Amino acid sequence: MQNNFIKKTVASLGFIGFLLILYLGKSSDAATFWYSIAIAGLMVLFWLFEVLPIYVTAMFPLVMTVPLGVLESSDLSAAYGHKYIYLFLGGFILSLALEKWDVHKQIAEAIIRLVGTSKARILLGFLLSTGLLSMWISNTATALMMLPMALAVLSKVEKEGESKFSVFLLLSVAYGASVGGIATLVGSPPNVLMAGILETNYGISIDFFDWMSIGLPLSLIMLAVVYLFFYWRLGSERKEQLAEVHEVRKPWTTNQIRVVILFSAIVILWSFRMPVTKFTGFSYTDEGVAVLGAIILFFLPGSEKNTRLLKWEDTKNLPWGILILFGGGMALAKMLELNGVISELTVVFEAHREASLIVLLAVLVTIAIFGTEIMSNMALVSVFVPVVAQFALQTDYTILQLCMPITMAASCAFMLPVGTPPNAIVFSSGKLKIAQMAKTGFVLNLIAVLIVIAVSLILV
Repeated sequence: MQNNFIKKTVASLGFIGFLLILYLGKSSDAATFWYSIAIAGLMVLFWLFEVLPIYVTAMFPLVMTVPLGVLESSDLSAAYGHKYIYLFLGGFILSLALEKWDVHKQIAEAIIRLVGTSKARILLGFLLSTGLLSMWISNTATALMMLPMALAVLSKVEKEGESKFSVFLLLSVAYGASVGGIATLVGSPPNVLMAGILETNYGISIDFFDWMSIGLPLSLIMLAVVYLFFYWRLGSERKEQLAEVHEVRKPWTTNQIRVVILFSAIVILWSFRMPVTKFTGFSYTDEGVAVLGAIILFFLPGSEKNTRLLKWEDTKNLPWGILILFGGGMALAKMLELNGVISELTVVFEAHREASLIVLLAVLVTIAIFGTEIMSNMALVSVFVPVVAQFALQTDYTILQLCMPITMAASCAFMLPVGTPPNAIVFSSGKLKIAQMAKTGFVLNLIAVLIVIAVSLILV
């Protein structure tokens, strides 16, 4: 009841402020500047307090920007139809096939069999399997896939409420999905959003391999740190054995093998686009390959007669909201850039223009990690990246040196359920308390600040 009251109050105040800025800005020489401020402020406020589902808020530019003259219809359609939306769409459909045929379960089971059945090894197995899956499919989808398996393991643990292992196993799904998503361009929505903003606004192109050369090392280091932290916190529990934590080994089915072969081919084409193009003379794009793989799934026959690996009815389970959220973030960034808002916001950083790179990264990464604890990481990236990119043009540092760390840091929110979708998914199990997540996450947030800064200084 209290939460609904807060949302209604915020919505009322937000609309009053929105209309007030529109009214006062109408007589200004820079009317579109103030209109952009009004729309952006309303969106950020609604995202921050989740007055509406974040995907609904992301549609505000569709009905506000053209009538108010802050975006042309061509700019708006370019934002919601950006090529990276199709990269994600193809990736989502590929992950849908993996989930439909239980490929993720086979991978998780194989890793658990490999690492063993002690509590410490089970944690390692879940972190590895969740992180590995999240590198190639949405971190949200990965968390949804892995949570039921974690809960199945916990059902075999007596007095799970008193067990540190129970807490850390659930957190390994949340954190593994977020950290694994840093590794690749398609692993987490903010990654693609940043790439889209930089290409649209600054002509900077980031391909799959470019991102992976920086994101993969950071992801592996963070996975190792999370595991070592959990291992240390387990104490005497770490050596306890859990019998029969996985089901009887099942053979790989024909459908699973076909999906894995296709998925592997897509990953190879993503990872080695430049060498393949140079060798064959055939140029292609990451999003083109993703969509091609998705289309092929509707052609490839299933093991049963007159079936396909995917049928259109399966797509009802796609996270369409993420695609809308991406478009809304792109539209917001373009609106702020075209109407001079970003240029004005960079004044905030004027005092740091002569600061060293390590000082700048310390400030930016800390803001990104702790800022995304209270607002969507997509919202943070869509607002923060354009501002910092414009600031970078006024310094001796490149845009990537400042924007890559921010985006990677946005996936390192470990404290609160609202920090990232994987956190929210795991918290929805009802097996975790906010205090447990916050206590563990705060320490990992601080460690993540240091690691993101260090990796960025070395690799970006």
